Amino acid sequence: MKRVWSGPVSLRTVQEAVMGMKPVKVFLGICVGLFILFVGVLQMFDVNPEMRAEGSTAVPAPGSSGWRLIDSVSYENLTIFPVVSSHDGDTSDFATLDEALASGDAVITEHGNYMRRTRDSVADPVQSGSAQVNQLVLVNRGKRPLILLAGEVVSGGKQDRIIGKDRIVPIGAAPLPLAVFCVEHGRWTSSGGTFAGAKMMAHPSVREKAAVDQDQGRVWAAVRGQDNMASTLEVRPGAASGTASGGVAGAPPPPAPALNSRTMNDVIASVAPTESYKQIYQSRAVGQSVESFAEQIERRFNRATSGLKGERVVGVVVAFGGEVAWSDAFASSELFQIYWPKLLRSYVVEALTWHASRETASLEDAREFLRPATGRFREETEPGVYSWRESNAGRVAQIELEALAPKPMTLHCLKVATR
Repeated sequence: MKRVWSGPVSLRTVQEAVMGMKPVKVFLGICVGLFILFVGVLQMFDVNPEMRAEGSTAVPAPGSSGWRLIDSVSYENLTIFPVVSSHDGDTSDFATLDEALASGDAVITEHGNYMRRTRDSVADPVQSGSAQVNQLVLVNRGKRPLILLAGEVVSGGKQDRIIGKDRIVPIGAAPLPLAVFCVEHGRWTSSGGTFAGAKMMAHPSVREKAAVDQDQGRVWAAVRGQDNMASTLEVRPGAASGTASGGVAGAPPPPAPALNSRTMNDVIASVAPTESYKQIYQSRAVGQSVESFAEQIERRFNRATSGLKGERVVGVVVAFGGEVAWSDAFASSELFQIYWPKLLRSYVVEALTWHASRETASLEDAREFLRPATGRFREETEPGVYSWRESNAGRVAQIELEALAPKPMTLHCLKVATR
């Protein structure tokens, strides 16, 4: 005989019902209840399935959905993990710095040098005052907002500079005082009225000093290799006999990096007396090594990513030896492809300043590095244009550039293990 309950169910009613059931039915009821509870717990932990990485390890995807790391490619001491996504943002509304400078849609001059025409055709300086090491003037004359990334090299003026911070310059904006860092310490004479895009990205040791440390002295040191090479590249006392820290007694010292202090000094003395970043790293002594190394990585990278189905490469995580140290990721594969050639060569330059190593970082190391930095946080915003966010946790800094128009989108995410 069935019993039908109506109205509210009290605890006593449930107890009576359970007591009147046979043991088998009680057991089945408990199993069903546990199964329902288990399904509920799974749903709780799967609120955002697009944030999952390869396997079961969740990897955050600021500015994108469904970021995933695939197997790495390596050559010598450089390992690169492609970041892929099934979601490919539309970034066609934005222009890049090299593109805009080449077409004339953007103009960069020394502070005080940009002239605009008034109604009576009289040239009128937009900015007053003399040239400044850490400030230029940028005008966006194009029909698209302009993306600037920290570390991009512009050449000309009184000395070559790199962009100091990720930002977006809107259409029709007033001439912008642009924060920059000098990468040509030995010159302060004009080589032309405006700047050109050098189609180069400063290597990570230099970019870090600009984007994270915001320190001109350390930028200059990093250009010469002093800031990195002094600690990473020189063989420490005792290394020759195998007694350096972490070494094995009697073991030979590691081979000198291709770009060591001696090489840098020779290049500066012979072809780059003004310590121009562009002249140093495009010189025959350095440039040929960079290009041959980059070709090896590029060939492996293209082969590893050619078979992707329904996914596109939107970024990379980079390791030198066994140390994961850097990542650049973008809202779209289109943006990544635009920046990839100069990003790759910047990673190669950095790799050439490290000792040769047989160690390689693991996929799990790269996943761990890609997790969001949670700690000190600061934000700068230009309403209706962009938001710049920096998070710091221990030795890791994360910087995100979010466009606020025409729709919110994290265009670039940089992550660095500070040294």
